[in-house]
Amino acid sequence: MALDPEFILCRGDGSPGVRLVCIDMQHGVIDYQVALTMLQAIGATETIPIVRVPWNEPGIIGKVLDAGALGVIIPMVNSVEEAKQAVAACRYFPQGSRSFGPTRAAYYAGSDYFGGANEQIACIPMIETKQAVERLDDILAVPGIDAVYVGPADLSITLGLPPGMANGGAFEEARVLIAKKCAEHGVTAGIHANAGLAEKHAAAGYRMITISGDAVAIPVQAQADLKLARGAASGGKAVYG
Repeated sequence: MALDPEFILCRGDGSPGVRLVCIDMQHGVIDYQVALTMLQAIGATETIPIVRVPWNEPGIIGKVLDAGALGVIIPMVNSVEEAKQAVAACRYFPQGSRSFGPTRAAYYAGSDYFGGANEQIACIPMIETKQAVERLDDILAVPGIDAVYVGPADLSITLGLPPGMANGGAFEEARVLIAKKCAEHGVTAGIHANAGLAEKHAAAGYRMITISGDAVAIPVQAQADLKLARGAASGGKAVYG
């Protein structure tokens, strides 16, 4: 899948809204059944549904694709062999070894799903270790990789730094290098981030930038709404919301 170079901050037509939504089955408290329900909801919009699976394992990769994911983020891809395994799980023969059975995907894509699936599905390995960065050129050269997704916390840890999204030193060098190498190989560079880091990442060449998540956005917005409502309703006096 040739990922649209539009930022994740907007839809493909440039209108406000997210371009991609990632369902996190790795660190999020989401199982397959909940992921399926979320894919059904996202399918009613123009937003592209991506799933981050728990691991580089063909069973779960195939299952979320059959459920309707249009891209799969695959954790801890640290070698050419692991990159090839990820691609094979996302592609039907002869490009891969995905088993046929698009249970839900065929409902929205129609009877010709098989014919276009290998081109439409995005395979997105995660680059999140020192090992992966050291082997980056070889990993990016594996046919079938459409994008990579940087995990800043794990990458920082393997570089001897505390987990974080904006470490300096070796992490900053790796962040810039990954975007540069992706451009050279024609692979979309993606990264886990927040809204405050989006401009910095975009300037470096990242085009798939996660800017928020429900676990962060909902409580932050709820606190802001409560603060506004209490102030407006009470004239400075305590009001319960």
